[in-house]
Amino acid sequence: MSKKIKNLIEKELGGQFEGLEGVAVINPRLDGNKSNKLRKTLNGKGLKMMVVKNTLARRAADSTKIKGFDTLLDGPSAVIYGEGGLPNIARLLLAEKKDEPTLELRGIFFDGEAYSGEEGVTKVSNFPTREEAIAGIVGALLGAGGGLVAALQGPGGSIGGILSAIEEKQKDAGEGAAA
Repeated sequence: MSKKIKNLIEKELGGQFEGLEGVAVINPRLDGNKSNKLRKTLNGKGLKMMVVKNTLARRAADSTKIKGFDTLLDGPSAVIYGEGGLPNIARLLLAEKKDEPTLELRGIFFDGEAYSGEEGVTKVSNFPTREEAIAGIVGALLGAGGGLVAALQGPGGSIGGILSAIEEKQKDAGEGAAA
């Protein structure tokens, strides 16, 4: 491949990697049918799989947030990325691994850290997605707020009940004295 072609490919890869927070890396050595099935599954979830030349991918990633993911590049490599969030990507890859045991998971890279191998992918799959984390925070805030309201209303409600009972007794006593 000529230098000019390599520069064009590197520039294109850099554009693809520009907005990414993280990526998953697998070994793309699957037969054609299995590879097409995997790509179709990934496309259905809004993800892309791109087979890359390791040296060009390393150079393209140098100016992006995924700089350092090259530790996962060893031999033939395919990069998986998309909008689904990396825990969702990890869960999807583990499900595909169950269906296709020959699928080699190299790892996942995000937040400057590489999670290598199938163990790393399993670890990332246990992380909450952005939506799950937000729901957990909102739930914790609402739970604590609900407890606070109940604590404030509990004694106030009982005092209100006592005052109402005293008022009723005074009304009854006042009506009985007037009769």
